[in-house]
Amino acid sequence: MMELINIRYKLLAVCCCLIAIAGSSCSERPTSPTMVNEQPAIYPDYIGVTIPADIAPLDFNFTDEEIDCMDVVVKGSKGGDSHANGDWADFDVDDWHELTEQNAGGELLFTVCVKKNGQWLQYQDFKMYVSKYRLDEYGVTYRRIAPGYEVGGDIGIYQRDIHSFDESAILAESVVPGQCMNCHVANRANPNTFNMQIRGEHGGTLLYKDGKQIYLTTKTDSTVANTSYSYWHPDGDYCAFSTNSIHQSFFVGTGQRIEVYDTFSNVLVLDTRTNELVLCPLLQTDDWETYPAFSADGKTLYYCTAKPHRVPAEWDQVKYSLCRISFDAKTGTYGNHVDTLLNARELNRSFTYPRPSYDGKWLMYNVTACGNFPVNHPEADLWLMNLMTGETYPLAGANSDDTESFHNWSLNSHWFVFSSRRENGVYSMPYIAFLDEKGKAGKPFLLPQRNPKKYYQEEMDSYNCIDFTREKVQLDAREVHRKVFENKREQVKIR
Repeated sequence: MMELINIRYKLLAVCCCLIAIAGSSCSERPTSPTMVNEQPAIYPDYIGVTIPADIAPLDFNFTDEEIDCMDVVVKGSKGGDSHANGDWADFDVDDWHELTEQNAGGELLFTVCVKKNGQWLQYQDFKMYVSKYRLDEYGVTYRRIAPGYEVGGDIGIYQRDIHSFDESAILAESVVPGQCMNCHVANRANPNTFNMQIRGEHGGTLLYKDGKQIYLTTKTDSTVANTSYSYWHPDGDYCAFSTNSIHQSFFVGTGQRIEVYDTFSNVLVLDTRTNELVLCPLLQTDDWETYPAFSADGKTLYYCTAKPHRVPAEWDQVKYSLCRISFDAKTGTYGNHVDTLLNARELNRSFTYPRPSYDGKWLMYNVTACGNFPVNHPEADLWLMNLMTGETYPLAGANSDDTESFHNWSLNSHWFVFSSRRENGVYSMPYIAFLDEKGKAGKPFLLPQRNPKKYYQEEMDSYNCIDFTREKVQLDAREVHRKVFENKREQVKIR
């Protein structure tokens, strides 16, 4: 018994010692710092970003890991302050929210001091800008997937509270083993109206609407394949889809690793009230139509189309034009002609993934040298079209030297979220950026994480199909499992 008591005391002493060491690792305030004539090198690079009030704290690390301590003081131009001291800038969530709320429409001034080799260094101050436009959505949704190409692995669709650091799974691969889930799309960030594709032996299209789950088989004798990319009509009664035969090829000895391409594709609309497909001859041609998206008022259907080529041999000749056709939701009918907004052959570029802003002012899309899968193109940039004037231009403030893709809008159309490979050229990571009244993008900021350097260096997943969600998604994963594996599908019909 005495030996057991002694062991317990020794363990307690060791734990207390470890706690003391952890607590004293860095609690010293700067004294007589030496001024450094440059701004601090921090990760993520949050210097000069525009943020919404009430966002999760933008914690950051010093890029030089060989430091003893970091001390950060933040002061608001409209009042208030916050302080962080430790191995990285770890701000209190409540203090940060109070500070950003108080300084909406103003600025935050950061003073960073670093202790290295026993000496305190003070760097030039830098600013963040707090927009007057809010971002009141609950959070963002995204698919997390390892950047592999042959097997799915631990895929999951997740949601993240952007006002804190809380993340939860909407649907993980462990719930539907052996299946791949992708292309999840909500109607204007509405967590109660969305769909996703399940791929694999038990594949199908899952519709979630008004609290009910419906599992569909969407291939018919009149369509070439099951549905793929989708976009909801604003009234929630219709959902536009493309039907694609998607393939991939790999490169050797080039800067590009992979090309994903279609061998055929068409666009159609599903009436979710009757589960009937509404076809249009102008969208069911021998050309490759894909990436449909309804306008903010629901009267226009945007999509992309390319002339067929021998793929993969002529992969770099495939270029998509950006087009539109009218749609009448009352009658479920299309217009009788197609307008080409951006002609791929004339401009020698490929235009894909159109996403109209919800206020009806803008159309954001991807521009690449070729192809229709921008996430795999290092040259992929975000462009913006003014729908009032037709003016179009690259979003210089948001683009980088690497891939930008999978973009979507906030409800007030002043924020957009997207994936970028600017960090390392391999992993697609989640960014948020501000858009002002004139269509100018602010410097994007990486989705905040507590101790971000550790998190993003250890996180081995890519983030794609990222979008905002107004509220937390409440999906019954057990019912999804049952519907997927019971092999009962409702067959859609042609109207």
